[in-house]
Amino acid sequence: MAHANARLTVHGRRLLVQRVREEGLPVAHVAAAMGISRQCAHRWVRRWDAEGDAGLWDRSSRPHRSTTRTAAATEERILAARREHRRGQDWIGAHVGVPARTVNRVLHRHQMPPLRLLDPLTGAVIRASKTTTTRYERSRPGELVHMDVKKLGRIPDGGGWRVHGRAASDAAKGKRARIGYDYVHSMVDDHTRLAYSEVLPDETGATCAGFLTRAAAYFAAHGIERIERVLTDNAFAYRNSRLFAQAVAEIGARQKFIRPHCPWQNGKVERYNRTLSTEWAYARPFTSSSHRTAALAPWLEHYNTERRHTALGGATPTSRLSPT
Repeated sequence: MAHANARLTVHGRRLLVQRVREEGLPVAHVAAAMGISRQCAHRWVRRWDAEGDAGLWDRSSRPHRSTTRTAAATEERILAARREHRRGQDWIGAHVGVPARTVNRVLHRHQMPPLRLLDPLTGAVIRASKTTTTRYERSRPGELVHMDVKKLGRIPDGGGWRVHGRAASDAAKGKRARIGYDYVHSMVDDHTRLAYSEVLPDETGATCAGFLTRAAAYFAAHGIERIERVLTDNAFAYRNSRLFAQAVAEIGARQKFIRPHCPWQNGKVERYNRTLSTEWAYARPFTSSSHRTAALAPWLEHYNTERRHTALGGATPTSRLSPT
């Protein structure tokens, strides 16, 4: 393939050489007929004389040496941080002490897969990603909030396989009753990315309605006094519960649904769910579900007030809120 601005393709260069070398036409005349300079024509003829047809293909414009390239030891630290922590370029850059753009170039150079394709537990590539070129951000806090529920397996008292290992977990399989799931309800503001989550026992309409009321109060305490629209997926509780619809009306909002089978339309809370999993739920071994639940509030405070957000240019959600 020729460069984007090249006047001749490989076929055109062969035709140039054929007219000059086989038909004996002057280089200047052939160059004028083909709309290129004499210097360009002479260059392709010389390259064909020296290398044959292989000389008519584009060469890489990469320099033979890159004196400013990141040191190999630094690159290895970047790759090790990515494999160990599975974090983005901003976090790794601050951790290693290099610019985020340098981290991005190193990861790309070594063909490290994007985080969105990885299993948050093992780092293995497990999924393809649905992306959209239509990105948006609402202009003011409270104009749109995203809601969702994430299901997490409950942890038996004393800890599960993360504490005791796979072998112990497999040996106990079938000897104890199933303990079910925790349901993590979350709401994220589209403009500020302010987030609120609770661990609740189910995802019924009444539970979702109660969570929405408490989440709205949390947002109001942080300066988002009015929520205009609530965006959810098409889960049964969201679409069919009268209690949830009533709760939406009571906070003065309108309910919006994403298109079926298009979870990326609720992408801000879906992305928050992944952060919630990697940085809270699976960040360290917990010895019980209550132990894990107790760690949610401190992590949420860190997320809203201290954690750097790439989508906010490295700022925090609370930095986008008006002082209260």
